[in-house]
Amino acid sequence: MTAISVTLVQLLAGLGVLVTVLWTWRASIRRTRRAAEVARRSARLASLAGRVLVTAGLIVGVQWVVIAFSHNTTLLLVVLGLPALFAGHTLTRALTITTFDGYQQRGRR
Repeated sequence: MTAISVTLVQLLAGLGVLVTVLWTWRASIRRTRRAAEVARRSARLASLAGRVLVTAGLIVGVQWVVIAFSHNTTLLLVVLGLPALFAGHTLTRALTITTFDGYQQRGRR
């Protein structure tokens, strides 16, 4: 039986290859996670835009039917006013600052 002899240079070269492989593997994992997060964000944005367009289309369709075929003034005001109230409420909530989470200076409570 022969003994395995490894020189210091071979040991350091093997260790360098191992560190390089591990570093490359971790970098690829980070890159993959980053790409997946970007894909999720764009999918969320596209999904939100699609839902907004479908909802707006439905509202406009119902409003068009009521305006074109109904002569009831109350129904006309409800069909035009209700979506305006929802839009106004949504915009007011989106544009209102309710809290301020600023940093505290050292020594102050």
